[in-house]
Amino acid sequence: MLRALKDNFEFHGYRSLTAEDGEEGLNTALNARPDLILLDIMLPKINGYEVCRLIRREKLAMPIIMLTAKGEESDIVLGLNLGADDYVTKPFSIKELLARAEALLRRTRKTEPEIYEFGECRLDLPACKLTRRDEEVALSPKEFRLLELFVKRPGRALTRDEILNQVWGYDSFVGARSIDRFVTTLRNKIEPDPHNPIYIHTVREIGYKFEPPR
Repeated sequence: MLRALKDNFEFHGYRSLTAEDGEEGLNTALNARPDLILLDIMLPKINGYEVCRLIRREKLAMPIIMLTAKGEESDIVLGLNLGADDYVTKPFSIKELLARAEALLRRTRKTEPEIYEFGECRLDLPACKLTRRDEEVALSPKEFRLLELFVKRPGRALTRDEILNQVWGYDSFVGARSIDRFVTTLRNKIEPDPHNPIYIHTVREIGYKFEPPR
């Protein structure tokens, strides 16, 4: 089922991360912060109910769809009370699951801005475009994803592992030095003085933090 779900969602344009047990799934959710979580209840090590509870305890608000073979009302209510947004009972239609996932994502997207402005810069997410003083700034796809990650998490210290997982993915062989080089390149494109950055700050022994001007 894991392979089938991954293949179907990626065929429809989603980028997916997978985990084969609850412990791995919880760590993936906390580090990668995905936009949506499909969570089976019957999992090794940590069951889906506990994974859902721990995710919500960390104040993460991404939608969670519970996948369960149980059809009893009490099991469904328990999942919803722990913070799940929806549930699908196995066996289920992949078309129905995709429709429910897209509906939850649409609802989430409405709460997020699509354009971010800071200083002389304007980042237009739908257009994948960065302008500075009304002139377009060329960004590579990874530079764009890195800047998008920063502006969506202002004031929060991001570890290099979190940046790696969000921008490059778990299967990447990119290391910490490569992340540092990308940050340096990005600073050269957005900072008034790249040697004295006011937007992307280095957090010693942790990673980086984006601070938009007040």
